[in-house]
Amino acid sequence: MTEGRRHPDGIIIALDGPAGSGKSSTARAVASALGYRHLDSGAFYRAITWAALQAGIPADAWDGLTSAELDRLDVHGHPGEAGYTLTVGGAEVMREIRSPEVNAHVSRMAAVPAVRTWLMGALREAGARGGLVADGRDIGTVVFPDAELKVYLVADPKERARRRLLEQGLASPSPEDVEAEAARLQGRDEIDSTRAVAPLARAGDAVELDTTALDFAHQVDAIVRMARARGG
Repeated sequence: MTEGRRHPDGIIIALDGPAGSGKSSTARAVASALGYRHLDSGAFYRAITWAALQAGIPADAWDGLTSAELDRLDVHGHPGEAGYTLTVGGAEVMREIRSPEVNAHVSRMAAVPAVRTWLMGALREAGARGGLVADGRDIGTVVFPDAELKVYLVADPKERARRRLLEQGLASPSPEDVEAEAARLQGRDEIDSTRAVAPLARAGDAVELDTTALDFAHQVDAIVRMARARGG
């Protein structure tokens, strides 16, 4: 065990950043390179959002959701060797939670205090043994403030938009597509960074990594090298 390590399975790596900065894909690759598990906190919020939409709960009623109502949505994360599979009502929803409808509503759900409280225990429990790469918008500031390595990913809004459109299956996004998606992402950034509960923010001890001009392999390698330097 590395001297000073607090967790038996390795360090905790927290990746934060705005929408489309490449957090989830980067976190998965870093976890794979280190033999760690990947915890995509955003997927949990997406699953709750999808479950609420499917249950017919209107978005303007989400602020009043109670812990009991969240329990009834029957959202669960099932740990595997490399990460977590999300289910709603026992059915896997990994594809459904990436839909445009969920994209449009997840920031609102993530800002609900009861939802954040409901998920906090599960996320921290997942990281109790370490050996984890977690990504989100408040991982290094709120969920794992004592993570051994915190990285804040940033990228130009148009590059983030282009990546998000490719992720959604649009092979050759037009300039108009990119402009529209960039505006949507910047609107989401505004919501995330100004919400009263756990806003999007860079932790004071986080390393900022601008991925605008980095290819995927290089940004993953940069984080892996930082992790290994800290005992990962």
